[in-house]
Amino acid sequence: QVQLVESGGGLVQPGGSLRLSCAASGFELRYYTISWFRQAPGKEREGVSCISTSDGSTYYTDSVKRRFTISRDNAKNTVYLQMNSLKPEDTAVYYCARVHTIGFQCRVAAPDASDYDYWGQGTQVTVAS
Repeated sequence: QVQLVESGGGLVQPGGSLRLSCAASGFELRYYTISWFRQAPGKEREGVSCISTSDGSTYYTDSVKRRFTISRDNAKNTVYLQMNSLKPEDTAVYYCARVHTIGFQCRVAAPDASDYDYWGQGTQVTVAS
């Protein structure tokens, strides 16, 4: 049974850091591209970052470039999102998702939810003083 479980969210002050984890089970993470999405209250879900399976290439939406870093540890079947210099506008529920097809690589654009078939339950990130 395919499962994705996010953890690491919480309350942090502006300028602080958090590291989100996405633990995968029921499949071999190394064969699948994984993305992080977020959804703030009253806003549409947004693709934040993506990491490909083949060469580990990555994508970041403009608002998080140079602040967020996505990585994967295939041995631990886990993907991470290191978030630094957090801003109040980063407040959202963060979700990881698995692409629907083995070998599908990150788009040269924001992740598109329609490309993903399994989702975690989400972890809340709140940036506030």
